Amino acid sequence: MNHVLYPLCALISVLALLFKLRILRTDRSPTQIALLANFFFLSVTFTISTPTVWVAVSAQAGIVNLSGLLSQSTVILSAASQQLVLLHLSHDRRTAWRKATPRLVALATILATMVVLFSAATSHQENPDDFAVNHAQYYPLYLGVYLLGYTVNQVDVGILGWRYSKIAPTPWLRRGLVMIAVTMPFAMIYALCRVADIIAGRLGSSGHAWEPIAQVSVSLAVIAKTIGWTLPDWGRHLSRLWLRIQHEIALRQLKPLHEEVTRQTDCMILDLGPRADVRTRLYRLLVEIRDAQWVLRKSMHPCVAVYAEKKAREAGLEGTTLSATIEAAQLKAALQARAVGLKPHTAPSPLAAEPQELAAEIDFQRRLAHAFRRSPVVREVAAISSSRRPRTKERA
Repeated sequence: MNHVLYPLCALISVLALLFKLRILRTDRSPTQIALLANFFFLSVTFTISTPTVWVAVSAQAGIVNLSGLLSQSTVILSAASQQLVLLHLSHDRRTAWRKATPRLVALATILATMVVLFSAATSHQENPDDFAVNHAQYYPLYLGVYLLGYTVNQVDVGILGWRYSKIAPTPWLRRGLVMIAVTMPFAMIYALCRVADIIAGRLGSSGHAWEPIAQVSVSLAVIAKTIGWTLPDWGRHLSRLWLRIQHEIALRQLKPLHEEVTRQTDCMILDLGPRADVRTRLYRLLVEIRDAQWVLRKSMHPCVAVYAEKKAREAGLEGTTLSATIEAAQLKAALQARAVGLKPHTAPSPLAAEPQELAAEIDFQRRLAHAFRRSPVVREVAAISSSRRPRTKERA
């Protein structure tokens, strides 16, 4: 399985490294440098862990299973880099380095111990597919020291990420940190599999049965973390894309209402042309619908809004949906009145709500358009209003 998973993790890490390299042109802060170091060490880890590369590296160095020591050492270095990122995000530079120093000293001790224990090992053949399982059985102390450093670091990164996500200044940074924090269970599954390897080795068995679980867990943790670390950079592009999609949807929903309410009014309709962006076209549509409402106010009977509110509340509507339904009923009744020449009346206001922000206005008018087309309350109110009002001849 590591023939597929580890090259995939290596590729994702390399892509993240290349993606973040461009940041160095404008930002060479410890945070960005540590993040680049994280992606570099992850790239090395999973490149070396790929079986064909594993054998080649060890053979070139002339040290059996040297790739195992290198890959596990870069895992520890990657976790240290992640700690530096989180500490510099949540503290000023001096405080961050003060808090990082004991962590770095502890990790350096772990790495030195791993090197000593690895040197004392007497492997006679390469184990690119089951290095950890093999060392759990024959050199449990080496794997135990590695697991200690790995587990403590993963827990620390998870806790730091979760804490800072609560005060992160931007939405996508917050989402990225939450994603990083929630990968901790996958890292713990990997660690537990390795502990089980050690126990199985002491009992004269091996952990080959659950090795796929360990490989899948660590791969999921790395991929999700890499996405989380880069999410603040490309997430905002998703926001812009999603906003554009929402504007396109709103434009299609509002066009039928716009055409109907402007057809019977003398409101000015601007032809913006094909080059106008979707936001501009949508904004103009909103304005023209509101203008038409005020013109149609002369054909709105004051009782329509009262009756519409009563029927809408009986139907269980409330809040913005209630206000949109009332306005839709007024519009429907006014258009019918103008179409058949009913005696005009003037309502105090055609509006039941006045959103103060563009996003709220878009949402409200989408509800208005939906109620205008589909609400049974609107149909009932318009029908009753039309049947009860006296007709009058229109003069040319």
